[in-house]
Amino acid sequence: MFPNEIIKPSRRWAEQRYRNIVYWNELDKGGHFPALEQPDAFVAELRAARPFLLGGS
Repeated sequence: MFPNEIIKPSRRWAEQRYRNIVYWNELDKGGHFPALEQPDAFVAELRAARPFLLGGS
């Protein structure tokens, strides 16, 4: 979750609506366009989430 996102749901809110959240992280910088604003952080988040999304691959 990037801190300057237009809509920033809390983890509690998200967990009530989505029962299978496998990866959650809150970053220090970035906003609605993280790939443009913080490309290194965006790529790092994709890489960090990949094992959870692919079942440990």
